[in-house]
Amino acid sequence: MRMPKLTAFLTATAVFASALTLAARADEVHVLNWKGYGADEPWAIAAFEKATGNKVVNDFFNSEQEMLTKLRTNPGLYDVVMINAAFNDQAMAEKLIQPIDVSKIPNYADISPDKAGSPMLARDGKVYGVPWVWGLTALAINEKSFETPPTSITEMWNEAHKGRVVIRDDAVEAVQFGAIATGQNINDIKDMEAVKAKLTSLMPQIKTFWSSENDWNQMVASNQIDIGTYWSGSADRAKTHFKLPVSLVIPREGAVAWLDAFSIPVGSKNVAGAEAFINYMIDPGFYVEWVTKVGAPVSANTKAVAALPEDAFNRKVMGDPDVAKRIQFQAPITDAQREAYLALWQEIKVNVK
Repeated sequence: MRMPKLTAFLTATAVFASALTLAARADEVHVLNWKGYGADEPWAIAAFEKATGNKVVNDFFNSEQEMLTKLRTNPGLYDVVMINAAFNDQAMAEKLIQPIDVSKIPNYADISPDKAGSPMLARDGKVYGVPWVWGLTALAINEKSFETPPTSITEMWNEAHKGRVVIRDDAVEAVQFGAIATGQNINDIKDMEAVKAKLTSLMPQIKTFWSSENDWNQMVASNQIDIGTYWSGSADRAKTHFKLPVSLVIPREGAVAWLDAFSIPVGSKNVAGAEAFINYMIDPGFYVEWVTKVGAPVSANTKAVAALPEDAFNRKVMGDPDVAKRIQFQAPITDAQREAYLALWQEIKVNVK
């Protein structure tokens, strides 16, 4: 990246931050988020607090269901919550989040139209979620185990990798992965028996189920695994930040895509601070620093992505039109579907020793 370009972005961010200092009420901003996921980076929190006078108080969840439970049982505690867009519909229906005045969030104007226009984030003409980042659950490989990266999802079933394959312990994601492996739409699965059979046949290959980025990285660092499902941003971070022999593979059959957004819970005691925090999190200056220092998913802000070097993974690979054709964004599912997926997944997992 040419330094003048980056300097321009950071300068614009500093000017905007000064304006926020005057606009945002000095107060606490309570944020509910995944731990270690950008919004709790110490340097970012320090910069936001200095610019606005607001003190950030973080709380964390380990699943979307836990996030919803925390919103239900702690009304009025949180000012900002990060929600996978597929769960926004449920949060809206339960009146856990409130409409957002996007005119108070200047960087919202630079959100890509397809993300800003997601029907999962709006209702009755009102915005309930501000798109933040998006990414994929695809495959990642241990480069030591492959002379040439695979191109198909079927590599997971290759007996050469028996006992060296991992998959995330998440029922919805696993079933959707199985749908892709059987040539189906993840949001309109017609043949669940085919999905069940495909995932059942994968179990003899499985070493273990992972639940955190640290789990995955430790296994590849100790050369215990060859291939497995992984998040695109995490794979990029493993390679660039932790210097691990990891490469992301977006198989020709497709990958699961997700969109994360920020919402303001009902009862927020510091809406102005919440608006300032969300605006900071979608700002190009923050995003470039996050990608550079840590590694991150793809920003929903088009100017933020354009600020990256032309050969950056999140610009060159994730912005490839051919990749866009192969991904399927998660849509909301019903409680009945979620329960069915969980029951199927629990039944299948017992076959792994």
